[in-house]
Amino acid sequence: MITSSARTLLDRLTAIRFVRFAVAGGVATLVQYCVLALLVEGADVAPLAATIAAYGCGALTSYLLNRQFTFSETTTSFGDGLIRFLAVTLVGLALNTAIFAVLQTVGLHYLLAQAGATAVVLGWNYLGARFFVFR
Repeated sequence: MITSSARTLLDRLTAIRFVRFAVAGGVATLVQYCVLALLVEGADVAPLAATIAAYGCGALTSYLLNRQFTFSETTTSFGDGLIRFLAVTLVGLALNTAIFAVLQTVGLHYLLAQAGATAVVLGWNYLGARFFVFR
C-alpha cells in the first residue's frame, strides 16, 4: 500500500518526467520543423516526402535527448532501447504521415498539417517511450 506522501512524491516525479519529455520533444520538434521547412522551401522537396525525412531527424533527436535527459535512470541498454524506439517511431511515422496527408488533402498549409499531426502523435510517442522504450 502506498502512503499519501509516497503517492505525492510519485506524482511529482511523473510530472517532472513529463515536463522533461515535453522539453526534449520541443527540441526534437523544432529540429523536425526546421528540416521540413528547409526541404520544402530550400530544396523544393514535396511536402509529404519532406515530412517523412524530417520526422526521422526529429525522432533521432528525441531518442538521444530522452535517453540522457528524461529517462536517464533506465536500465534498458542503448541498443535494446534503440530497437524499441524504432518500433514506436515507425508507428508514429505512419500516424504522422497519414494525418499529414489527410490534412494536406483538405487544403491545409503543410506547416499547419504538420502541427495537427504532431499534436496527435505526441501522446503516442510519450506512452511508447514511457512504457515500452525506457521502462
